[in-house]
Amino acid sequence: MTIHTRVAAGREQLRQARISPSESTLDARLLAQHALGWTTEQFLADGNGPEPDGFAERFGTLVARRATREPLAYITGRREFWGLDFEVTPAVLIPRPSTELIVGSVLELFRGASAPLAVADVCTGCGCVAVAIAHQRHAATVVATDISPEALEVAKRNAAWHGVGDRVTFMRADLLSGIDGPFDVIAANPPYVLDGAGPALQPEVRDYEPNVALFGGSDGLELITRLVAEAPSRLRSGGYLIFEFGLGQDVEIEELIENAPDFTLIELRRDLQGIARTAVAQRL
Repeated sequence: MTIHTRVAAGREQLRQARISPSESTLDARLLAQHALGWTTEQFLADGNGPEPDGFAERFGTLVARRATREPLAYITGRREFWGLDFEVTPAVLIPRPSTELIVGSVLELFRGASAPLAVADVCTGCGCVAVAIAHQRHAATVVATDISPEALEVAKRNAAWHGVGDRVTFMRADLLSGIDGPFDVIAANPPYVLDGAGPALQPEVRDYEPNVALFGGSDGLELITRLVAEAPSRLRSGGYLIFEFGLGQDVEIEELIENAPDFTLIELRRDLQGIARTAVAQRL
């Protein structure tokens, strides 16, 4: 059997597990590449050849895991974010493209690549935001916090892998508790899913990603509300609070910041679908 034939069978197995056709096609190929240790270029060039010894068993095990709706990123242990490769484990939320809005906002507001920049990254997870900012701004120093010690260990490895471990300090903290500042910018991707929304989530999210990184109280805004209250005392005058929020929460976010005496709302940034997902507020 050729590699492509084996992958086609895996794709059909994933479709039978109610994974969309486009996602099944991509996931089957990526799982094959992972099992083979190949790049995309190698797969495209040599995938019509006969499958090597042991491939069918390795690939079949991976496909079976994905068919249970286990996320691809947890199976391969990797996910790309801001053009960088990150380790991910079930201890951390899988980075999403929408979270890149946070990084883009920071880099646009602080364009001087060589200018000192003090950043706090709250709910750092795998460290993707902290590492991406430090990677792009070589004079930046980052304090990255998370309540999960397991997540912090993953984040530390990612910072070391990308050569920024000397400029990113990881601290176990509940949001900004015990973190003094002052910072030029506080970035955050806090939990914002409503506590009662679990049954409506995709199985990949509901059954596999860490609840502590997902759920933000009965209205989804519990941690965001705390963050808006805690951030001013840690920000320099004129500094920025930039954070992600959930689908449909934009009206509540606007009201929250408008009622915060120390902040003015600069903008709500939208993803590629035109959905407001990131708030940029400035300390007065």
